[in-house]
Amino acid sequence: MTELVEVYRNSVNSWEADMMGHLNVQHYVAKAVEGLAVLGQVLGLAPADLRARDARLLPVEQHIRFLREQRPGAPIRILAGVLETGPERLRVYQEMRNTLSDDVAATFVSEVTLQQRGTREWMPLPRAVMAAADAHRIELPDHGAPRGLRMDPPRDAPTLADAEANGMVPTYTGLVRPEMCADDGRMATRAYMGVISDSVPNLLAQTRGEDRSRSGIGGAALEYRFVYRQAPRQDDVIALRTGIKDIASKAYTFCHWMFDRSSGEAVATAEAVAVALDMEARKAIAIPDGMRTGLEKVVVPGLSV
Repeated sequence: MTELVEVYRNSVNSWEADMMGHLNVQHYVAKAVEGLAVLGQVLGLAPADLRARDARLLPVEQHIRFLREQRPGAPIRILAGVLETGPERLRVYQEMRNTLSDDVAATFVSEVTLQQRGTREWMPLPRAVMAAADAHRIELPDHGAPRGLRMDPPRDAPTLADAEANGMVPTYTGLVRPEMCADDGRMATRAYMGVISDSVPNLLAQTRGEDRSRSGIGGAALEYRFVYRQAPRQDDVIALRTGIKDIASKAYTFCHWMFDRSSGEAVATAEAVAVALDMEARKAIAIPDGMRTGLEKVVVPGLSV
């Protein structure tokens, strides 16, 4: 087994923090995707090669674990290796570490493809890249393996009508704004997570009847799984529907289905494990009774990604 290679080194900016005071989940994803580009250079897909092919490396599926929060000013780096190779896909492992403590802050397992800019159509990986990837093969460490989520094959793409028929609640409606897009005019990977992160206050308002900005109880995601199905264009209208899949003593699992509001087609499906967080103590707490009652109202049996 080879050593992980460094693909990113930077820090947490104050503008990347959210209402919880820590690095927002969408910026974890943004940094990981930037690391994929550097890994591509390591494997022989330098920026000049990607420009010549008019292509980029992007994830089509991701499993993410958040292990330790990172606050503004924290120095971070990302290390990467290759778990599996195929003619059109690389299965890549990345882990974000605090540069000073060397503690693992987050892990990412991504199914990565070479995609045409603009159309996002998949392209075959060059043989030289496949050979280089084999030289960077690693084993998945235990701390990067799924814990609260199952990695079953993705379900058939749902429709907006499916979501409304099974009682999922509306949690986000809006345009794909310019700042949410990559330079090809398509929605950037981080923006899918950004939409879901922005939707959570609406989910909680509809379940526990509370404005998070006035509450001492927050929340934190522990684990996510994403299936990226389409790449909306700038000014497309997207709609998110959310349902609760399972509720435990401290954690709850929810599913998000994201749609193109015009066509009703799914652009992404995701599920996550989250905990209630005591904002003062910065610790997970048992789900309060009132919150649990509200979450139970939007439990939808059989939800999946």
